[in-house]
Amino acid sequence: MKKMKKPYPEMNAQELAEATKAFDEPFVMDRGRPLNAAERERHRRAAKRGRGRPRVGKGSERINITIERGLLAEADALGRREKIGRSELIARSLRLLVRKAG
Repeated sequence: MKKMKKPYPEMNAQELAEATKAFDEPFVMDRGRPLNAAERERHRRAAKRGRGRPRVGKGSERINITIERGLLAEADALGRREKIGRSELIARSLRLLVRKAG
């Protein structure tokens, strides 16, 4: 399938019909093929690993906290600079505080 020239919502009816015509065909199993050895191994490893995110440490728990907006903005800016998400930034900060206190 070729790359879209513009997003679907910006297309007119004719452009949208042309861009999505591949989806008008019924699903045909005849186009499929058996997996090769590398694909079978990749599938086996993925099935063994299981679904979802990998467990880190004892796993994770979702919590709901309240943080002052200015501090949150500073934290988000730091996360962008360090290329880490908000959760990872908070986790690292908590680890540092726990080590320092302990």
